[in-house]
Amino acid sequence: MVSPIVIRGGRVIDVTRRTVEPRDILVNGDTITEIGQPGLAAPADARVVDASGRLISPGLINAHTHGHGALARGSGDRWTLELLLNAAGWLGGNRTMDDRYLSTQIAAVEMVSKGCTACYDLFFEFPSPSVEGIEAAARAYADVGMRAVIAPMMADRTFWQAIPGLMDALPAGPRGEIERIRLAPWETSLATARRAIETGKVDRDLIRFALGPTIPLHCSDEFIVGCRDAARDLGVGVHMHVAESKVQAVSGLAKYGKTLVAHLDALGLLGPSFTAAHCVWLDDGDIARFADRGVSVAHNPGSNMRLGAGVARVRRMLDHRVNVGIGTDGANCSDNQNVFEAMRLASLVSRIQGHDPERWLATEDVFAAVTVGGARALGFGDSLGRLVPGAKADLVLLDLGHMNWVPLHDPINQMVHAEDGTAVESVMIGGRLVVDRRRVVGVDTAQLAARAQAAVERLRAANAPLRQLADQLIPAVGKFCGGLTATPYRVERHIHEMGGPDMAPHTPQTLGPSRGTRGGPRSTDGE
Repeated sequence: MVSPIVIRGGRVIDVTRRTVEPRDILVNGDTITEIGQPGLAAPADARVVDASGRLISPGLINAHTHGHGALARGSGDRWTLELLLNAAGWLGGNRTMDDRYLSTQIAAVEMVSKGCTACYDLFFEFPSPSVEGIEAAARAYADVGMRAVIAPMMADRTFWQAIPGLMDALPAGPRGEIERIRLAPWETSLATARRAIETGKVDRDLIRFALGPTIPLHCSDEFIVGCRDAARDLGVGVHMHVAESKVQAVSGLAKYGKTLVAHLDALGLLGPSFTAAHCVWLDDGDIARFADRGVSVAHNPGSNMRLGAGVARVRRMLDHRVNVGIGTDGANCSDNQNVFEAMRLASLVSRIQGHDPERWLATEDVFAAVTVGGARALGFGDSLGRLVPGAKADLVLLDLGHMNWVPLHDPINQMVHAEDGTAVESVMIGGRLVVDRRRVVGVDTAQLAARAQAAVERLRAANAPLRQLADQLIPAVGKFCGGLTATPYRVERHIHEMGGPDMAPHTPQTLGPSRGTRGGPRSTDGE
């Protein structure tokens, strides 16, 4: 039997009062059982963790990432989303099962070392997911001790097939090679994902599964409906990229005659177990649909700026009481897995969307998004993201002597605007220290780095022909998709003009958008 733990001498962040108070924390198994004054009574056999000089915070939650992206960190510069997708073949091609494990482990090690205790991972394999690959990703997270919801990312159309008219715009020579690339039939991908979810031998409290039909345009309606039905049958969530770029939004309107959100709603996919990533190009009707259906949004400000996609209207979402989490996206398109950075960027980008400070995200909004908002987006409800009795013992110890905290004023402001992960001293997940005095427990990071470099050099040679093919397509993809971005789109004024709907009077929202609230404005446009 595991002995209880008492954490003594730390200062617990109080979100409501915006203070840090001296408190002791008692942990039994994986759960916080009591938080009390210093000297809190504890069982005689309790193991003592000394948190003197440490601020204790709930673990951060990454609402959207891609474990497969870690081995491709830093591979491109001036990429739009479409140029990134054009390069996907050489970024992730020819990987072994060990490569898949290795890439996910790199991401997990980076996240826990920077205070992130749980993530939603849309993990990708070509041409379809495999049980072995999903198990490799799950094992990588479990070996680090990190919580994860793994949603195998699936599609039955390639990127070039998904954008109407793009295939015809490609030069004839390379187009012949592209036309020969085929993803697995959707029935095969979905059956594999179902089998992995049903048979996966993992601790389901630590590692959970979901379904990840990647992008609406990349998935046939039959595939999306199949994911909807399978998710309900299996009792799991669905995570999808929605309206990430203007190219997607314009193409969706042309293909479906309605917005991407309205199309997904017509297919019955939207609901409390659905999480939509990015959501930059949503109109007011889309946001109202999300609120009405109880959908969660994973806001990825770093990735959206890195790829020039735009800025999501998070304040508008919170006004409608949409649950919002914050993600890093994958390291192949946002370069790091630092949720502290994502949190800071979420705050700052809200300030370029209007002149009225009351419309900017407050730091308590942002901190709520990376804790309780992320927990709900991952499907953990109220068991994560909080330091209260009954919650899981997922917490971060930050060094108050670090310059990020000198001097100490408002801890919520400093968590969002001053902390960058460098003050993280220890991390506990489910009552187990996974980072102990800045060392990731049980992981030889020097060996991990050597293995990663060897893998990258091998993959660079193996994927050289795929890179050459993708490079030949860059001018055509860039020109065609650039043309689509010139198409007027009604939500654009909301995003790029000062004023407009996001400047409307409101009641400032602070902690924790509630989920599934009914009675908000319903969608009347977008169909």
